[in-house]
Amino acid sequence: MKSKRQETILELISRYEIETQDDLIRHLQSSGFEVTQATISRDIRELKLTKVSTAHGSYRYVLPAQKDVPQLAKYSRTVIESIISSESAGNIIVIKTYPGLAQAVAIGIDNMNLPKILGTVAGDDTIISVTKDAEYAKESVRQIHELMRSL
Repeated sequence: MKSKRQETILELISRYEIETQDDLIRHLQSSGFEVTQATISRDIRELKLTKVSTAHGSYRYVLPAQKDVPQLAKYSRTVIESIISSESAGNIIVIKTYPGLAQAVAIGIDNMNLPKILGTVAGDDTIISVTKDAEYAKESVRQIHELMRSL
C-alpha cells in the first residue's frame, strides 16, 4: 500500500502543480487513498521531495535535483520499482514503466543531471532517453537492470 501510494504521489507531482500537503491529500483521495497529514509528511520526507518556485510565483513539490550524482543507484526505491524494462538501441534508451508513471521516472532521470544524457521524453508508460553515445546507453541499461534485480 505504501509503495503504491508513493508511486501515485510521484505521478501526481509530475502531472499537477501541487503546492501544499492539503493539495496532495486531496489528489490522493481522488485517486482512492485515504491518508492523514502525518502520512503525507512522512512520504514527502522519504521521497525527498522539495518545493520549487513556479513561473506563476507559487510553489510546487518536485523530486530533488541531484547534482553530481553520476549513478542510477541514487534513484528512490519507488522510482526504480516503477520500471518494468529497459533496452538500448544505439544511443537511445527505451524504458517501460507501469501505466501513468513514465513522467515521474523521467523527472528522476532529468534531475540526476547526467552529462551524457542529452534529454528524455516521457509518455504514459514509455520513456525515450537520448545519450551522447551507444556505450553509455548500454551501461545505463545494465545499471537499471542491476538496480531492478537488487530490489
